[in-house]
Amino acid sequence: MAEGHSAEGVHNTQSVDDVVDEQTAVQVVYKPRSDDTLVGLRVRGRIKRTGLLLRGVFLTLWVGQWLFAVGRGRVDWVSTVLFLFVVLIVWGYPRLQAASVQRLVGWQGEYRASVSPAGVTCQTDHSTLVLKWSVFQGYRETAGHFVLLSRDPNIMYLGVLPKRGVHEAEALDRLRAILDLHTPRV
Repeated sequence: MAEGHSAEGVHNTQSVDDVVDEQTAVQVVYKPRSDDTLVGLRVRGRIKRTGLLLRGVFLTLWVGQWLFAVGRGRVDWVSTVLFLFVVLIVWGYPRLQAASVQRLVGWQGEYRASVSPAGVTCQTDHSTLVLKWSVFQGYRETAGHFVLLSRDPNIMYLGVLPKRGVHEAEALDRLRAILDLHTPRV
């Protein structure tokens, strides 16, 4: 054994059960759906605004180009098909992204998230993810979800907690109270 180390200190890691305080934790049990991810992506888009701005500018330019062609009486089928394709891509891109994320996370089956004063612990049969509150810049509540947004500038991590996963009526109020206590609404 190396000098200054003991066998007792080698495996001194905190277990997931120690991180989650079972008395105050709120359990959210759900199977992720692509509409959950779509809600998270929409919230992220409203917070960041750059994606919405770029898509809006792109669509506006294509609409202007097409209307200019119509005004000059020179509309051909190629510009009309391209215009419709751009509209479809701008409308469908978030849905394609949500479907892609669903393929990544959906195979893991049921998610069991515990939200406690220590943070958020999410478990599946294949993985466990433990996040402290310092990871999040805030959260936003929608009609059917709580969306946790990471602190990084691009908001690369979204924690989407569907309200349908909370099976006790008073647990939603407890969940909201824990979120309000540890991270701001954005």
